[in-house]
Amino acid sequence: MQNEIQIFITGGTFDKSYNYIEGNLFFEKTHLPEMLKRSRCHLNIKVETLMMLDSLEMTNKNLEHIISACKNSSSKHIVITHGTDRMTQTAAALAKAEIKDKTILLTGAMIPYAFGSSSDGFFNLGCALAYVQTLEPEVYITMQGEYFLWNKVKKNKTLGFFEAI
Repeated sequence: MQNEIQIFITGGTFDKSYNYIEGNLFFEKTHLPEMLKRSRCHLNIKVETLMMLDSLEMTNKNLEHIISACKNSSSKHIVITHGTDRMTQTAAALAKAEIKDKTILLTGAMIPYAFGSSSDGFFNLGCALAYVQTLEPEVYITMQGEYFLWNKVKKNKTLGFFEAI
């Protein structure tokens, strides 16, 4: 379908849940369907979970799976939820794969959606859905309301946000 937005879920802080007893973060299920429902989103969206991993645990095989899913998607608009630690590396791999005529946006969260109103995930998802419909075909990262070309961004690990380079 021409105007369909494909969302690929790969995990990351975006989808982590919190175990209050043990005090650790873990993956239980994706929060995307709930987020889309809460936002009253009526866009034509297809959601597919590729994996539920912390990006620090991603392997080359996982990366190849993401690239293959993007290449094989019939959608021209793709959003990928991804862990922030390796988001720029995945974006670079997607750009080098030369996926033609598709707008691909990676987004994530610094604070899990499960933490409620303190999470940036809901905002970042909304920005990704808006940008993916308006930007030219290329690979981008969107965080904190900004979008960046894949090779013009870095994660500032000291301050905890993404910035242009």
